[in-house]
Amino acid sequence: MEKEKIDRINALARLSKERELTKEEKEEQTALRNEYRASFKRSLMSELDRVYIKDENGNIKKLT
Repeated sequence: MEKEKIDRINALARLSKERELTKEEKEEQTALRNEYRASFKRSLMSELDRVYIKDENGNIKKLT
């Protein structure tokens, strides 16, 4: 996810502490947060695909 979008998420979060967000701002915040979550999940899944576990017998298996 681009830094500008993350900055916008943070700006909306700060703004929401000062005043109530407009309907459009809330929709934008929700869309950006959903995009951030999806990006985070893809990144995490990519990392987990490269994880292997060594059992007590010394066998190396892919994490499932």
